[in-house]
Amino acid sequence: MQTFRALMAAALALAATAASAQYPDHPIKLVVPYSAGGAADAQSRIVAVKLGTRLGQQVVVENRPGASGTIGAAAVARAPADGYTLLYDATAHAVNPVLYKSLSYDSKRDFLPISLVSRTPNLLVVRNESPYRSVAELTAAARQKPGHITFATPGQGTAQHIAAALYAQGFGLTMTHIPYKGGAPALTDLMGGQVDMMFSNMAASSPLVKSGKLRALAVSSRERVAGLPDVPTMAESGLSGYAVYEWNGVFAPAGTPPDVAARLEREIRAVLQDPAVRHSLEELGAQPIGSSSREFADFVAGEMQRAEQVLSASGIKQEHP
Repeated sequence: MQTFRALMAAALALAATAASAQYPDHPIKLVVPYSAGGAADAQSRIVAVKLGTRLGQQVVVENRPGASGTIGAAAVARAPADGYTLLYDATAHAVNPVLYKSLSYDSKRDFLPISLVSRTPNLLVVRNESPYRSVAELTAAARQKPGHITFATPGQGTAQHIAAALYAQGFGLTMTHIPYKGGAPALTDLMGGQVDMMFSNMAASSPLVKSGKLRALAVSSRERVAGLPDVPTMAESGLSGYAVYEWNGVFAPAGTPPDVAARLEREIRAVLQDPAVRHSLEELGAQPIGSSSREFADFVAGEMQRAEQVLSASGIKQEHP
């Protein structure tokens, strides 16, 4: 019996190796756990086209939105670990396990990070008629009247929420959080004067700054951005070491064969070096990256650790998405 089992195990291993060697031999599904038309969706489609060309198989984007990205992520966690179902996730992937007490999957155990695709800075913006013309003026007002300054976010635990929480914690401020169901309604109310400030995804807010509808006080990246060279960083505005990005990357289900994962990593990194792809992502306000799997895993671990620190300090925790 033991000999039979050993032979069966060897046969299965050989079959898996053969299947991996032929990878991919049919289309690949790239699950985006957010709505069509959003930043993650737009980026994923740019990457999917070029990745499909390099792999010789179509990469089909499938939107599975809902519950802060957890519905789509859960679907990929349950998918066969064969390289034919991938996840194109964002900052929420690292925040959700900290924000919610109960998830149907484990972000660390159930996924294999393949490559960090991009990072997108946030802009600290106020309406153009706002009396605050710098981070220093906004900070002074928040100190003078604790809780009086309101800040909008696209929701609890988003990259924009973390950016605002780090700003408040860094300067020891008390501000009032107004969460919205998405970035668009938050920006609308900011322009209408219903809230005082917001950290907004640069892709969404930069055109509004350039058209004079919003005023940018700072950018959340480590360096100034080429599109708005006169806008200082948060570090230049008094918060040394401050850097917050909204990021996107590709994950596979845990247990994906190493040679398949290595092929995906190699091809995605090559895609991110393509000048046309880089230009298209930069047009969306994103900074193309293309990391190794190990680098991405370390990055996600760091993001989870920071989310834990920021959300714990803010007393933010929810039962379910």
